[in-house]
Amino acid sequence: MIRFALRCDRDHPFDSWFASAQAYDALAVGGKLVCPVCGSARIAKGLMAPAVTQRETVARTDKDGAPLRPLDAPATALEEALAALRRQIEENSEYVGMNFAVEARAIHDGDAPARSIHGEARADEARKLLEDGVPVAPLPFVPLRRVN
Repeated sequence: MIRFALRCDRDHPFDSWFASAQAYDALAVGGKLVCPVCGSARIAKGLMAPAVTQRETVARTDKDGAPLRPLDAPATALEEALAALRRQIEENSEYVGMNFAVEARAIHDGDAPARSIHGEARADEARKLLEDGVPVAPLPFVPLRRVN
């Protein structure tokens, strides 16, 4: 696995993991990478440095001996708010994966039971749902199943 620092044409930075550099290239050429902030498909690699870690056997502290936050803990109030939003959505809706557009349309048309759902849709599918009056909104995070 390799992590690349990416940036969209609107200057939003983000990171993503790929199976290999070739996997990144294939997705980039195919237009399958999108900015998680604005949805732009014009993505480029940013400057990167190798991540070198060492296994720690003692608690991490800063220069004054104060304990450091765990690396997976939210670093800012915005990250904490996004984490809380994710928990709220995941606890109160059903994940339907890549079937989101089909399921949202079926619920809207009365062909499936009414319920809260979340999932994934291509930009053209989401646009068509909105044009057809199906109430959908993008989420400011990717599903945990897609995060490595």
